Amino acid sequence: MVAYGILIASAALYAMGIVAQSIAARRAGDRRGTALGLLARLASDPLYLLGFGGQVGGFALAFFARGSLPLYLVQTASSSAIGLATVFGVVVLRWRLRTTEALTLVLMAIGLIALAGSSEPSVAADLSPAAALILTGVVAGVGVAMSQLPRTTTFPLPAILSGIAFAVVAITSRTLAHLDFASLPGNPLTWLMLAAAVLGQASMALALQRGLATAVVATADATTIVLSSVTGITVLGDRVAAGTGPWVAFGLTAVVIGVLVLGSRSRAATSVEAVA
Repeated sequence: MVAYGILIASAALYAMGIVAQSIAARRAGDRRGTALGLLARLASDPLYLLGFGGQVGGFALAFFARGSLPLYLVQTASSSAIGLATVFGVVVLRWRLRTTEALTLVLMAIGLIALAGSSEPSVAADLSPAAALILTGVVAGVGVAMSQLPRTTTFPLPAILSGIAFAVVAITSRTLAHLDFASLPGNPLTWLMLAAAVLGQASMALALQRGLATAVVATADATTIVLSSVTGITVLGDRVAAGTGPWVAFGLTAVVIGVLVLGSRSRAATSVEAVA
């Protein structure tokens, strides 16, 4: 039960980080330069740093949860931050909850319940040298793709690149989470995880400059959920309770659909920006 509580706290911190970072990225302006250059400028913005702190806190809690819970559950729970942001808008900012959004929140909740009931705690299998090499190539590919993005590129591509990078973060941290902390600095996967996190953060900042916050986060989260969940089950040995395979498929589908539907609701993003 403790692990589930950690997941809830992680999602809440992620939601706070998303809102703060999106406002900061928007007001940074569209200047010529790379995504890493934008990230360097945002590093001096207190609001962005507050959002970054929320994401770091959310990641730290999710890291502990990954030590015993499968990626398909941890990632979908973390991605429910977009749903929490919508609930926050309704309760605190007095948004009017549309029927589609209300039904979507219910669908996401049902999906998360199905995944929680289907999950089976386990320690992840170690990544093979070949798998680690593939992940290294993926991170390098994300870096190259980011450096080649034209200035006129809209948000979907950098958001997808962010999702890919964060999927690598999730996969590597699932393997690292059960190791002794003292051994982490000497493990190459730790540095691969950090490199992927930086690239994911930089690409996210670029996407937030070019699109509505909820749409950007939804695109990145959907990408991360699919890639990390499939890898967790097929490579890392994430377990599914006997006879609940269809429920896992349903839960993943429900959460991904929910994330994308909420991400398409431009009113929510506009309301978030109005807070600035």
